[in-house]
Amino acid sequence: MRRLTRIPFKRKNQKKTDYKKRLKLLMAKKPRVVVRKSLNNILVQITKFSLDGDKIEVSANSRNLVKLGWKYHRGNVSAAYLTGLLCGVKAKQKNIKEAVLDIGIYPSTKGSVLYASLKGLVDAGLKINHSKEILPSEDKISGKHITDYAQLLLKTNKEKYKKQFSRYIKNQIKPEGISTSVQEVKNLILKGDKK
Repeated sequence: MRRLTRIPFKRKNQKKTDYKKRLKLLMAKKPRVVVRKSLNNILVQITKFSLDGDKIEVSANSRNLVKLGWKYHRGNVSAAYLTGLLCGVKAKQKNIKEAVLDIGIYPSTKGSVLYASLKGLVDAGLKINHSKEILPSEDKISGKHITDYAQLLLKTNKEKYKKQFSRYIKNQIKPEGISTSVQEVKNLILKGDKK
């Protein structure tokens, strides 16, 4: 006897969608902020439910940061914050004022890149219910911890510095300059908000 596949639950079986969680988010009747991550990129989208499928209202990808002068890793906490900020600024320009956070099937981890994106959205002016304890610290968002670590290694262990930051060095990027870069890109994003 041939077994029938239940199409509506295909994404559940593939562990791509938690339908109970999705239903709760949809019942809020607000746009959803969908944050997705890979090793090298962060995607932040604001979507609205439609019977024909979710409609993307606003989208920002950490690849967009490159055009603004970002030379560092696009999957870290700083890049996630800047991507969230960029998406939040775009949302404000489309008159989107509030939303609910949808982190999908990712585990909720305090200070993660998912919550760094949330912090960027909130700093852009979007109203999203959250607990401040889950957000990453300002030092992590600004990349200060990377700057401090790189400067320490430069003074104490240059071999480890070269090994740890080999990709940056190969591309002639100073890892200790990440904090400055975060602030510069942030200023450019906010400058675009004032136009």
